[in-house]
Amino acid sequence: MLKIGVVGVGGRMGSLILQEILNEKDMVLSGATEKEGHPYLGKDAGTIFGEDARGIRILSDPGEAFVEVEVIIDFSSPRSTIENLDFAVKEKKAMVIGTTGLAPEQKNMVENAAKTIPVVMAPNMSIGVNVMFKVAGLLAGLLGETYDCEIIEAHHRFKKDAPSGTAIGLAQEIARARDIDLDKHARYERHGIIGERPSGEIGIQSIRAGDIVGEHTLIFAANGERIELVHKAHSRQPFASGAIRAAKWVVGRSPSLYSMKDVLGI
Repeated sequence: MLKIGVVGVGGRMGSLILQEILNEKDMVLSGATEKEGHPYLGKDAGTIFGEDARGIRILSDPGEAFVEVEVIIDFSSPRSTIENLDFAVKEKKAMVIGTTGLAPEQKNMVENAAKTIPVVMAPNMSIGVNVMFKVAGLLAGLLGETYDCEIIEAHHRFKKDAPSGTAIGLAQEIARARDIDLDKHARYERHGIIGERPSGEIGIQSIRAGDIVGEHTLIFAANGERIELVHKAHSRQPFASGAIRAAKWVVGRSPSLYSMKDVLGI
């Protein structure tokens, strides 16, 4: 039985992942955490969702909660993720990271940690989105810079980072296919007299409203035609299922930084 630890079990993603684990036959919940002051602290991780008690108390310290786990799944916050990463490196635990909004120096920390432990990190763990990443790169390479590229992402009003990690992931795939520097070609907003659109620009626009789970539209447009790729998440379930798939895949791998494309073999 694969032993899994989950960070932030009271959050939107953490709670879904926890419930998925409780329903899996080939894995077991071996640790669960929440931040200091959370009402779930000290409670059994099974009973908070109406399940039978699992003997796993929700704790705040990963050093106490994750002693027995083989892999830690973390969709929390950048600060929390780095704290859990430090523990994982020290204790040689694999990690699956779905946290977005990491600063460049925090991403560097993840890359350095992956020299010691296997880490799967992805801005979006849905299978559909990762296929979209693949197709985005293929289209960008085939169409070239004569086709303008725009990415529009929409999420719920509570999302703290913008653009979404998925939108950045799409932009990175396009920049890689075009062999250009994304930092020099990305355009995150437009206002006022902005002049003609520069050749090679990658537009990334964000919408925040209501309870939108996640929608991403990728547009390639030229004179006379355009291609649109659209992914709409109807719930967060695909993200949780992808995280579980990544956790099963990463345990026993050599230390390295892996993506969901590695997990899916695409």
